[in-house]
Amino acid sequence: MSTQCLSRILYVEDDADIREIAQLALEVVGGFEVLLCASGEQALLQAIDFAPQLILLDVMMPGMDGPSTLTALRQHAELAHIPIAFMTAKIQPQEIAHYKAMGAVDVIAKPFDPMRLPQQVTDIWSSSKA
Repeated sequence: MSTQCLSRILYVEDDADIREIAQLALEVVGGFEVLLCASGEQALLQAIDFAPQLILLDVMMPGMDGPSTLTALRQHAELAHIPIAFMTAKIQPQEIAHYKAMGAVDVIAKPFDPMRLPQQVTDIWSSSKA
């Protein structure tokens, strides 16, 4: 089991208001360093240089959706091992099973509680490293 602490998170979300709330929650409450991307395409351009330890992906985005972004990120050797969690309102059991079958380590339900988000992310990180 890794003793490394989670500090760098890449968050991909097309909604500016949700990005801002998540950023405040993760940086101010959680103390994480967060790189925000407004699209899957932007994430692909910036992810390798940022070297995230965990990636949070919105499922429904214009252009490249979350599943397409996950698939594209996995094509890069530097990112293939990074745990990825989806953030979505689509949380029926069969949907969650589908996301996990794609390679997501977990799913965070939207709307999320900003005060709980940092702990949810930490729990996902810990379980992915166990």
